[in-house]
Amino acid sequence: MSDLPEDERWMRYALALSERARDAGEVPVAAVIVQKGEVIGEGWNQPISGCDPTAHAEVIALRAAAKKVSNYRLPECDMYVTIEPCTMCVGAIIHARIRRLVFGAFEPKAGAVVSQLQLCEQPLYNHRVEVTSGVLAQECSQAISDFFKARRAEKKALKHR
Repeated sequence: MSDLPEDERWMRYALALSERARDAGEVPVAAVIVQKGEVIGEGWNQPISGCDPTAHAEVIALRAAAKKVSNYRLPECDMYVTIEPCTMCVGAIIHARIRRLVFGAFEPKAGAVVSQLQLCEQPLYNHRVEVTSGVLAQECSQAISDFFKARRAEKKALKHR
């Protein structure tokens, strides 16, 4: 069951974090891991600045949360992420035993939760992640759209110099 006011609260927190990625020239995606009403891990996209293809917001948040609780398993935790996770991130979420995944915008091309592979529903995994999708979807989608619109405008301006 979705607790909408609580889901919106944490998604707004994630949206605010996504601005850090945007300000660093990264795609503005952020993730927050909450346990018993407390943030225990957070992250935003850093693959470019970190020269690390695994430095997605979700992976960074999972690493921080695991370190905080001294356990690679996070069964009492919920993750909030601004966009539907990719294949790599869904795998990490499942292996971490995240209880619940809440995401904002759908990712029609590479989203591995609902849009494409539906990895959380695959019977081969021994853990089931509860999924809530579309929380503040418009705001999350707009943040990404605005980022790519600005990037295209910058490239166009450079071309016409």
